Parts: sequence; C-alpha cells; structure tokens
Amino acid sequence: MDTAIAPPRFILWQEVLFAYLAPAVCAGAGGLITGQAELLRAAVTSIAGTSALVALLLGMWLRYSGIRCTRLRRAWPVALAAAFGLGAATLAASTAQLLTTTNSFPDRIRIDFPIAAALAATIITWRWSAIQRKVGT
Repeated sequence: MDTAIAPPRFILWQEVLFAYLAPAVCAGAGGLITGQAELLRAAVTSIAGTSALVALLLGMWLRYSGIRCTRLRRAWPVALAAAFGLGAATLAASTAQLLTTTNSFPDRIRIDFPIAAALAATIITWRWSAIQRKVGT
C-alpha cells in the first residue's frame, strides 16, 4: 500500500468556478433577502463575472509565469495577496470609471468591479501561495 500523499495542485478551472459561484450565491442571497432585483442581476453579472474573470486571468498568470519568479514564491503570502488585491482593485476601478463615462453601463459597476476584483485577486493569490509553500517543503 502506497502511503505517499500527492502534493496539492493549483487547478485553475476549479478556482474560476468557485470565484464565480461564491459571490453569485452570496450577493444573490442578499438580493433575495432584501428584495432587490437589481442586486440579483448584478450578482450573476457584474459581481460574479468580474470575480471569475480576475480569477481566470490572474490564475493563468500565476500558474504559468508566477512559478518561474522566485520572488513571488518566496514572498510573504499576506503581502503578496494584499498587493495583488490592491492592484486588481485599482485596475478594476479605472476600468469601471472608463466604462461608465463612455458607455451606458450602470453606475453600480463602480462599486461592483473593484470589490469583486480585489476579493478574487486576494483569494486566488493566497491559495496559489499556500500551494507553493506546501509544494516547496
């Protein structure tokens, strides 16, 4: 009987799926409880969609390029997650500002995009970092 345990892996499609489902369920539940139809629509579009997109893009970069960067693998996980979270929030806020001024997007994306992006980037980075620490030991 083989008692060796396989090292944990960063499985991107699972990360993206949960990055979509978690905010969709949470925000959707909030919309149901408070009776806000706008929040229900935003839960499955701007909130969960932004979260999944950020998780996909950042997860792909971390999986394929981040592994080669020894600074990222050795960085303090809290600082790394905070930096990626703040960076994603800043980029998402700029994108939301641009979209609301040039197109007919709802104003709520100015809040939805940065919060969803920050949470997704922080969680994905934290999970990637945790797996790198386990594999490195």
